[in-house]
Amino acid sequence: MRAGTNTALGRVVAVFGAAHPRHAYVFANRRSDRLKVLVHDGIGIWLCARRLHLGGFVRASLTNRVLSQAQFDALVLGLVAPSPCRHMVYRQPSFLP
Repeated sequence: MRAGTNTALGRVVAVFGAAHPRHAYVFANRRSDRLKVLVHDGIGIWLCARRLHLGGFVRASLTNRVLSQAQFDALVLGLVAPSPCRHMVYRQPSFLP
């Protein structure tokens, strides 16, 4: 998750051919507790990061690479997406008994 804007943009171009206006590209780490979102807003490109202290983000299946607006909003907010085979994993911080 050390990738900056240029590295993330390079990965998007390698996979999708180009970063398209009004599209967001989501990157998650292996533990799914951090993500970065690369957005092409039609004028420029910006990169934002999100980290959860507890739990993790629910990953979409690799067969469906497009998220609906509701799925994207839930992902960015850290909400649990309803799915029969996925569940949220919470790790208790070491400072709690």
